[in-house]
Amino acid sequence: MSKLYEAVMGLVVADALGVPVEFAPRDSYLVTEMTGYGTYRQLPGTWSDDSSMTLATLESFKRKGCVDPADIMQNFFLWLFEKRFTARDYVFDVGNACRNAIWTYGQGVAPQDCGGTEEQDNGNGALMRMLPLGLLLVLLEGTDEAKAAAVRQVAGLTHNHMISHIGCLIYVFVAEELLRGSEKREALSSALERAARIYGNEPAWQNYVRLPEIETLGREEIKSSGYAVDTLEAALWCLLRTESYRDCALLAVNLGEDTDTVGAVAGGLAGLIYGLDGKTGIPAEWIEVIPRKAWIRELCEGVEAIRC
Repeated sequence: MSKLYEAVMGLVVADALGVPVEFAPRDSYLVTEMTGYGTYRQLPGTWSDDSSMTLATLESFKRKGCVDPADIMQNFFLWLFEKRFTARDYVFDVGNACRNAIWTYGQGVAPQDCGGTEEQDNGNGALMRMLPLGLLLVLLEGTDEAKAAAVRQVAGLTHNHMISHIGCLIYVFVAEELLRGSEKREALSSALERAARIYGNEPAWQNYVRLPEIETLGREEIKSSGYAVDTLEAALWCLLRTESYRDCALLAVNLGEDTDTVGAVAGGLAGLIYGLDGKTGIPAEWIEVIPRKAWIRELCEGVEAIRC
């Protein structure tokens, strides 16, 4: 089974799991199974912008055979304005920073100049689509500094501030470590060490000082907002506190607020760890309702065939 497919399906399933309850306050609901309708009145299994932008990134990797930020941005444009990469030919739940950057690109601005550069431009719209980059970089040779540069380029298409860049790099390194077979706590520790060698002296690094001890925090200390730092903390907390895909995804989407994105960020890593099989893997009944599975598998297998 394709590890990339397991990871991406983990992201897509948890995204869809969280879509019906997005923006609902914590503890005002309880998700126990895949449902539909709710916030956006979508059918069960419908994914949102998190998955669409992830799949748009994957498609670019497959077609180009490398990281091409300009091509990725063109795919984002095709998603937002032509409904490509959607679950059911309908675009909904687009973050302001992503919408503004893609609209700016559509006005003829160079892709690298479209992302927001202010401190308030640190929503989770870059973090949510970083999973493919973490898995592609395992296949490509290069130093951690070169990988950080690739993350900056891809994240910066919509979110071009250091806080987002650091969070995205940590997430990419965690995914890379997991794909190489590291245990999840070891993966986080190694990812933080690697990222600190690059960004540890940046003032923005201080936003992530809770991550080494994130597992020890109580639920009341975990925020699930659309802020990139909150989302990364929440996703890693859910991953470290659980021992199956189901438990991780449900813990994430029951935190409230930005349920689909916290679910997607956590679910991608959980899919990479637990896969599709057995009692700990992604539940088959959740996968069953996800549309376009054959296409997703084709994208993933195409990316895994890349050799540079």
